[in-house]
Amino acid sequence: MFKNKSSSGKNNIAGSNITKFRKASNIKMSQRALAEKMQLEGIELDKNAIQRIEAGKRFITDIELKTFAKVLKVSLADLLKDK
Repeated sequence: MFKNKSSSGKNNIAGSNITKFRKASNIKMSQRALAEKMQLEGIELDKNAIQRIEAGKRFITDIELKTFAKVLKVSLADLLKDK
């Protein structure tokens, strides 16, 4: 089955940016804490899903991406920057 992947071979381009902003936050949020904040916003993700997203092994929906931006207090453009 064909999958759409970025030029780096990953399933998303935002994962590495999510990691960067998660670790750069004032409290250095863990993957588990990020998953809990996402759940409070109505997005059912667990720590393992966050790990797969950050590693580029899982696709991200637009709804999830919008919520990541809100939780991490960054813009969608910041999450979509391709190095």
